[in-house]
Amino acid sequence: MKEFVLNDGNKIPAVGFGTYKATNGAGDQVIADAIRAGYRLLDTAKVYENEEEVGRAIKQSGIPRKDFFITSKLDRNMLGYENAKAEFEKSLKRLCTDYIDLYLLHWPRSEYGRPDFDDWKCLDIESWNALIELQKEGKIRSIGVSNFLPHHLQNLLNNTDVIPAVNQLELHPGYSQAYACEYCKKYGIQLEAWSPIGRGRLGDNSILAALAEKYNTNIPHLCLVFEHQEGIIVLPKSSNSERMRENLRLDDIIISEEDLWKIRTMPQAGWGGEHPDCERIYCPME
Repeated sequence: MKEFVLNDGNKIPAVGFGTYKATNGAGDQVIADAIRAGYRLLDTAKVYENEEEVGRAIKQSGIPRKDFFITSKLDRNMLGYENAKAEFEKSLKRLCTDYIDLYLLHWPRSEYGRPDFDDWKCLDIESWNALIELQKEGKIRSIGVSNFLPHHLQNLLNNTDVIPAVNQLELHPGYSQAYACEYCKKYGIQLEAWSPIGRGRLGDNSILAALAEKYNTNIPHLCLVFEHQEGIIVLPKSSNSERMRENLRLDDIIISEEDLWKIRTMPQAGWGGEHPDCERIYCPME
């Protein structure tokens, strides 16, 4: 499987399995199926409430721990130095491992409306310093962030000495977050896409439909191929074993430069309604 090299020298698979809501009602089976399909990057978080399932599936697979790349994240409502240290240890225990490959600050701010929502600058610095220490202790191989925009990232760069290795953002055709991506590339921060196919909200897009027909594929697969060609790690999820395997085959199609620009310049579409600096907008397709 293709890998990317992070700014700290560690390697990360180019395609991972997103576990958000993936285990609802299915226990460990979906994760086990993903491992059998070939996924080694497994993306979880404390708030997904499935770290235990991920840990069990890895252990029961019989595949050495070193062959996996586990990502987890700090709950946005537990920012701060002491909280970050304590929450990390809880994730480590739930995952039944002695290290995590990539640990992220899940959001730069707590949930909208909380008393500490406006204290994000200090809390982010405290949390980031906690992750830096955990990395130095060997408990985390790489540290990064999720849903951080340039002004959130600049706060870390101005006040600490470690640049995030990864920034996980909502990225898909119709929601390219060009300014945030440009900033990350400037500082060597690897982009990683959550909701890489727009959670089903792009199914009736005429531009994508025409291109999917041209390349003899479907819209979800086209989205993944596009992001893969753009150098973005993708985290698709599925409970269907055939679709799991299809999502790993992203080098079978090469989108032309002209068609890449058609996708890059699409009108906004498929946004999930979450922004770190404002109240969440309800999206009925979720």
